[in-house]
Amino acid sequence: MTLPVFDKGMSESEMDRMVTNATTASNFLKAVSHEGRLLILCHLVSGEKSVTELEDLLSARQAAVSQQLSRLRLEGLVIPRREGKTIFYRLADDRPKRMLELVYELFCD
Repeated sequence: MTLPVFDKGMSESEMDRMVTNATTASNFLKAVSHEGRLLILCHLVSGEKSVTELEDLLSARQAAVSQQLSRLRLEGLVIPRREGKTIFYRLADDRPKRMLELVYELFCD
């Protein structure tokens, strides 16, 4: 993959598109920049989990887990599903998994 090159020959619409994409990327990176949210995404890579399961896996209180899930949901990274009183979460798409694979390669491998 080749990264784009900024130059004086770029059209205004190309620059506008790059600014829009940079804003989207920045919001994504802000959402995953919190260690609690990052760990939630790590757990969700293996499949759907309930809020209670995430609390146990993270050794965190329900309020803290719910707050982080709310931010991930706001950014479109997770999708909730209700089953009775239990709420389950899963990854919304492949972006978090791809990002986590790179983070793992860079920092954990």
